[in-house]
Amino acid sequence: MSKDPFEKLTQFLEEGLIPEKFYEILMNFCVGYKKELENHNISLETQMPILDTYLELIKQQIQTPYSFEPFHRQILTPFDYYAFGIEFLRPLVDMTASSALGLNYAEQVCHHLRQNENVILFANHQIEGDPQAISLLLEKTYPDLAREMIFVAGDRVVTDPLAVPFSMGRNLLCIYSKRYIDHPPEKKTEKQLHNKRTMERMSALLSEGGKVIYVAPSGGRDRPNEDGIVEVAHFDPQSIEMFYLMAKKAGHPTHFYTLALSTYDILPPPEIIQVELGEIRKTKRSGIHLCFGPEVDMEKFSIPEHKDKHVRRELRAEFIWNQVKNDYAKF
Repeated sequence: MSKDPFEKLTQFLEEGLIPEKFYEILMNFCVGYKKELENHNISLETQMPILDTYLELIKQQIQTPYSFEPFHRQILTPFDYYAFGIEFLRPLVDMTASSALGLNYAEQVCHHLRQNENVILFANHQIEGDPQAISLLLEKTYPDLAREMIFVAGDRVVTDPLAVPFSMGRNLLCIYSKRYIDHPPEKKTEKQLHNKRTMERMSALLSEGGKVIYVAPSGGRDRPNEDGIVEVAHFDPQSIEMFYLMAKKAGHPTHFYTLALSTYDILPPPEIIQVELGEIRKTKRSGIHLCFGPEVDMEKFSIPEHKDKHVRRELRAEFIWNQVKNDYAKF
């Protein structure tokens, strides 16, 4: 039988296998995870081995960090990281209080993919586990769509040892966001070159056709406003324009849809954006939601059409953001 996760974590610290900073974060998270299971009468016997595995994977990551390529393909063997991530999140999701809306648009997305056409989903982003949340919500309807989805991922989820085990199970286009590209300053050029390679890889993927890519044009996670209400973060017009221009060069038709997510309560981000790795993680069991929106006409989105290209980009970003925001309000 595996060692109790809490004993194992203490052993890792005492043997110098994990830094004290990560020990404290993990211990607090594990205590909260276990408490949520107990509060909702979920079998500890079933979930504790999963928590035990998580700690082992983190130890491995700290000792021998996994290096992500610009395009990372999900790892399913010899260890299935995709299934692991889903099963880890599952007990935190109250499916009786969850919903998946707009599935008629999800069907359209799948039709495009079967025709070897591309789909880009402009979405909001709330927690590190959003990819796993999407898989759980589409598990009974469109499991292949969730599994094959490619996520544009910031550097945090491929460098933070606590996030890496989940990231290894997803298809990722790894990019440094504007928020962190200048930190540290001496790494800026290296990060810019990495982003260039990632964009080249994405262009090649779109040229193959049949790809569905999730991107959060806000460049980060949603956070509460001054009244404590979680709002959909504004979308960056330049980010949307970049994906639009790349899609036009793909050689395959590319369709644009929106996707609204509500997952915040399960694993809320810190209220203040952190530059350094090692954010506190608090968790609780809650319902989650998603809603696919209708296809976006990237040209005929404003009436009357504005001739200034910069204004048009801003209007397009606002139009797409409003579509996600309105769908988010349905939850």
